[in-house]
Order: sequence, then structure tokens, then C-alpha cells
Amino acid sequence: MCGITGWVSFDRDLRAAEEAATLDAMTETMSCRGPDDRGTWTAVHASLGHRRLAIIDLPGGRQPMTVKTPEGAVALVYSGEAYNFTELRDELTARGHRFTTDSDTEVVLRGYLEWGEALAERLNGMYAFAIWDGRHDRLVMIRDRMGVKPFYYWPTSDGVLFGSEPKAVLANPLARPRVTPDGLRELFTMLKTPGHAVWDGMYEVEPGTVVTVDRGGLRRHVYWRLETRPHSDDRDTSIATVRSLLDDIVRRQLVSDVPRCVLLSGGLDSSAVTSLAARQLAESGEKVRTFAVDFVGRTENFVADELRTTPDTPFVHDVAQRAGTLHRDIVLDPDTLADPEVRARMIRARDIPMGLGDMDASLYLLFRAIREHSTVALSGESADEVFGGYLQFFDERARNADTFPWLVRFAEDFGEDSDMLRDDLRRDLDLGAYIRDSYGAAVAGIERLPGESDFEYRMRRICHLHLTRFVRVLLDRKDRASMAVGLEVRVPFCDHRLVEYVYNTPWSLKSFDGREKSLLREATADVLPRSVYDRTKSPYPSTQDPKYAVALQEYARELLARPDHRVFELIDRDRLSGAAAHGAPRITTASRRGLERTLDLAMWLDLYEPELVLG
Repeated sequence: MCGITGWVSFDRDLRAAEEAATLDAMTETMSCRGPDDRGTWTAVHASLGHRRLAIIDLPGGRQPMTVKTPEGAVALVYSGEAYNFTELRDELTARGHRFTTDSDTEVVLRGYLEWGEALAERLNGMYAFAIWDGRHDRLVMIRDRMGVKPFYYWPTSDGVLFGSEPKAVLANPLARPRVTPDGLRELFTMLKTPGHAVWDGMYEVEPGTVVTVDRGGLRRHVYWRLETRPHSDDRDTSIATVRSLLDDIVRRQLVSDVPRCVLLSGGLDSSAVTSLAARQLAESGEKVRTFAVDFVGRTENFVADELRTTPDTPFVHDVAQRAGTLHRDIVLDPDTLADPEVRARMIRARDIPMGLGDMDASLYLLFRAIREHSTVALSGESADEVFGGYLQFFDERARNADTFPWLVRFAEDFGEDSDMLRDDLRRDLDLGAYIRDSYGAAVAGIERLPGESDFEYRMRRICHLHLTRFVRVLLDRKDRASMAVGLEVRVPFCDHRLVEYVYNTPWSLKSFDGREKSLLREATADVLPRSVYDRTKSPYPSTQDPKYAVALQEYARELLARPDHRVFELIDRDRLSGAAAHGAPRITTASRRGLERTLDLAMWLDLYEPELVLG
């Protein structure tokens, strides 16, 4: 896992000292993503930068990696993992390629030499990589199917800038840190519009897409999209297929030359991954390490609500005991969660103030603690999107609403932070219209099977929206928080084979017992503790300690004492004052979220000094 960046310019010589210094600056923005090594490579019209987190073939996987051909050099910078690199290596060897390392990076590079852009269709994994093909003076950028690894680019008048994160691109003087109304709309709607990067002039390489840049301009090619197909397997066959896929996926994703672990929450998803990993590692006499996040006093003082009916820790310990893991709880206190330095680190990691408050802070702190013991972690992320685990899948209002289903419940469950915006700005942004337009575009291409009932088609649309929009919010959050501390997090449930198969199972199969994630529960029933098998869905934990809210209020009052702060170009001062009022330690969910978002915005404005275009 690494950070990549680069610059292609057909009108200048990038070997010049000033341009080389700029590439160095772009590369160094991602030192956290790659703490183990750095490298740059430069030709006349292309320069590539790389920061490495060494996972496989520690001495042999240095980058940028190049191959010289009679027609010109081909150079690669690569971030991610190809889980089928062993099979691809064997196939390439049979075709006459000779390898000098054991890394998956060299397999990707030589795979490109053999198959060109069609290599993408052969890869199984999470990846974002760029190849400068000196034979044709062309840059090729490829991103994985589900968008697990981030990838951004900025077209210029004579080429392109790119990077794993916006900060790498913004380190080049050609890129302006500017945010227009559409960028603000994206920040305040809990959406992740494909291709949208918030920063004006910047774009994402969309998941499942190849972007090429040459003297003729920029072109995009979609090599994978989520397609509707008939599903003819019965229940037992579907359950067995899911289990077979999961066994293969977990086995592949356990491959590592550095210490690995599993993130364990005590829910069905992470417990399934933990239990399968433990069973497989036991074959070689190895125990799996597990880590869970908790808060001081949470288990003893837990108060159930509509989202979370039980604390996580008892279920975590049931799984750890049953699977025989080497387990550790990471217990956090409210002062650490509210620490402005932690907030700053998450904003630097994400480059935008689009967070989830204490849930972002705790995720960062969890990963930072894990990194002291492991370099790779497997996660249960995305199982809710794949198998249908969220409450909105079962909420009639969300099922029947002509909008993104998670938005129907979001304000109730987490608070509506756009209420903190100034009234004039909120009117100008017209977030409702932005959401309606985004929703229309998102559902326009979802195919319906012949004879599919209205109900099944509506559920297909809901599943599709979660797999192509909502999941990308969470994947980006997890990647940024983990890579900020040099931890690689793998997501078995994002294997495209599993996603394709389960997406096309009808909703009647996904919920055959009337519960969420029926297929996953039955596919892993033999390895789960009964307590976890019977447990209902519980989201990622959030602190209930009133001291956290009190700390937020104190920081908000400090901000109010700075009337000239730029945040008040966006935020209504009176609403912030009300949320920060004395004597309100048990503030409402909406006020707490509003405080968190305001403090995030203020920190972001201080750190990035973006130009805001509000009109």
C-alpha cells in the first residue's frame, strides 16, 4: 500500500530543477501513506513519484518500477494489492516474461506490457496505478472496480497532474485550492458523486475506469460496472456459493510479508471475517490478532437507542474467545476524542471536512494504536452494502422514497448539520435540488430483469445505490484514516466476484429469514458464536459520554471569540452560539453534529486556506 503522484506536461521539460522540486513536494505530501521508502522517476514529459508502505517482497518492490523497451521506457507507480498476482505471474511466465522480484508490482507492470489496458479486467484486488508508456508518450491511469483505493487527477492545458490524494495534486502550483458551490453541495449532502473531487478543477478516476492522457487529450474507458443478471441458484446453493467465495477471498487477503490482524466489532461482518481468518491461519499453527475500539465506561453505562441496542464489547469477547484470537481492546477517553490535534490529523488525511465527528476521531485513534502491532488489517467494511444490512433496507419510508435511501434516516439518526449554514448560503446552495438531480442520475442506468416485480426492482435500485454511491463514502473514510498512520486495511466484502453474485440475488434471498444479511449469516453460521448469530445490526460505535459534548462546546466558544474567522462565511453565528451554550452537556444529536461539522470546517479553512466561491 502506497501513495502515488505524477505530472505529465507535453510543453515543458520536467527534468528541469524547478519541476523536479515540485514533484518532490507532491511526493512528500503522502509520506504517511508510504513511510518505508520513496522514489521518483523523470523523463522529458513525464515525472512519477512514489511513497511506499512495504507489504509484499520488502526488498524487491521499490518504485517507480521501469522496464526498458526498444521503443521507450515503461514506468509504473502503483498503490494497492493484486490478490491474484500469483496466478497472473504464472501466466506471464508461461508467455515468456522473466521476473526479477517477487512483488505484485512487477506482475502489474509486466501484465501491462502483455495486455495493455485490458490488464485491468484480469486484476482481482484494490488498486490505483499510473503507467507512463514511453513507447507512445501516453499516461494510463487505472482504478479498482469498487473504488477502494483513491485516485485524483487535474487536467492542465498541456497534460495532467495526479495523485492518491488531493493534497498531492494541490502541492503543484498549477492547481488552485478552490471550492465552488458544487463542492460545498457535495460536502453537505452525504453523497459521493462519481468523478467529483470537491476541489474545483480536480476529478476522481472513477471506480472501474481507465483514464488515458496523450497529446490528443484525455479519454475515459469504463472496464467494469455493476450489471443486472439473472440469478437461478436456490437458497442452499446461494449460501454455499457465498461461503466458497468468502473462504477464497479471506485466504487471498491474508497473504502478507508483514504482521496482519482483523478489525473486530462484534457484529456479523467483522466476526465472520475474524472467524474465517482464524480457521485458515490455524492450519499453519498461527493465531489471528484482533483489535476493537471501545470507550471509557461505555459497556457499564451503555444506554440503548434506536440505532444501537447493545454495546459491542461483550460480543467482541465472545468472538475472540471462540476463535482463539490474540485480542486487544483500544479504549478511548472523551478528551482524546475531542482533541483538536486529532481533528486536524483526520482533516489532513481526508483533505475535506466531510467527516462523522467522534466516529472519525475514534477510527483514526484505533488505527494509530493498531499500527504499533500490525501493518495490514482485514475489515468487515461494505458487508452492509453488499448483503443489505442497514435499517433503511427495511424502512418503508426509505424503500418508497424517491431519493437516496440513507438520507431518509440520516438526519434523524445523526443530525442535520446543514442547519448550521447561513440562511442565504443554504438558499443559494439549494441542497434539495442537488440531491434530486444526483438521485436521478444515479438510478437512470439501473437495469431491470424481464418479469422482475416492482418490489424486487425497487430493492435492486436501493442495493445498487448503496454499492455505487454510499459505500464509496465509507471506503474513502477508511482508506484515509488508515493510511494516515501507514496501516493497510483490506476489505474482503469488496471482492468484485462476491459483489456481482450477491447483488443479483433477489431481495427475497437476501432476507429469506426476515432479517438483515440472511445470506452472510447462514454462510458463516458454523464459525460464529450464537450471540453474534442472533445479534441485530449495530452501527460503528459513537461515544455517549457527555464530557465529549462539553469539550465540543468549549472549542466552539473559543471559535465564537474569533468573529473574523472565515468559518462565519459559511456558518450562522447565532446557531453556533446556541449549540455552544453553557449548561447544555446533553445537547441534541443535531446540535452535536452541527458543532462537529463547524469545528471541522474551521480547521479545514485554517489548514488549506481554500478560495471559496459562494455566489
